[in-house]
Amino acid sequence: MGPELLASYKSAESIARSRSNFYYSFVVLPSEKRRAFCAAYAFMRCCDDISDGKADPEAKRLMLKDWRSQLEAVYAGKLRNHPILPAFHDTVTRFSIPAQYFHWILDGAEMDLVIDRYETFEDLYKYCFNVASAVGLVCLHIFGFSDERAKKYAEQCGVALQLTNILRDVKEDAESGRVYLPVEDLRKFNYTADELRRCVADERFRRLMKFEAERARGYYAAARELFPLIEASSRPALWAMIKIYERILDRIVEQQYDVFRNPVRLAGTEKLSIALKALAMRFVGKPGFRTQATTS
Repeated sequence: MGPELLASYKSAESIARSRSNFYYSFVVLPSEKRRAFCAAYAFMRCCDDISDGKADPEAKRLMLKDWRSQLEAVYAGKLRNHPILPAFHDTVTRFSIPAQYFHWILDGAEMDLVIDRYETFEDLYKYCFNVASAVGLVCLHIFGFSDERAKKYAEQCGVALQLTNILRDVKEDAESGRVYLPVEDLRKFNYTADELRRCVADERFRRLMKFEAERARGYYAAARELFPLIEASSRPALWAMIKIYERILDRIVEQQYDVFRNPVRLAGTEKLSIALKALAMRFVGKPGFRTQATTS
């Protein structure tokens, strides 16, 4: 690996280390896959930073358009002046990651510029697919797979993680004018978007959040079917990824869904503990890993 490419991978790893819950799952991967995850994450992080930034919507739209052109240039073999792009190009080439996955992710970032609520869960699913399931498909290529069924489970894994994010960030999103809980679900529990903005945490809200948490659990259950379909060296990382987010969901449930007064965040020590358990799984290599991975 030449000095320019090495520097690019180091830049990507720095972004992943400082910004991602997923980094604690990346670290248990073999080095080549770990570097690839960091490079892919760094590219996707740039999408999120544009969407979540303080610029006005039109400026964000133009920045995302430029970032999409950067993506197209990478796949055409024309690298522009950005520190992570050499590593990103090396990763997508080495692991044969389709450009379409990153276009979907950019589509999701653009949705946040024009859509601030979703009428049905079917509508929300499309958003979850773009911002999270497409990420899962990127991960799948780095994990390594040979069974096409893995794509559907990776899609469902992404939905599970994104639903967890939505429940965790309900207050923050409402304050910024975004309501990701489907309007049809708000109506079902006689709860309003205005009450969400006012942080009304009554029995209706708890029942609404319980409903959404159970929906997320269903997608986590489907995601577990992915374990035997990816390369063995990647399974501990997937376990850590899912475990971190399931623990966030567990915390939400344990505190009776009161995410208004008690924001849910996992401490670095807790995420490190999960990473160490995953690392032990990788090196112990127990034959019963799938059972352990799905129930621990």
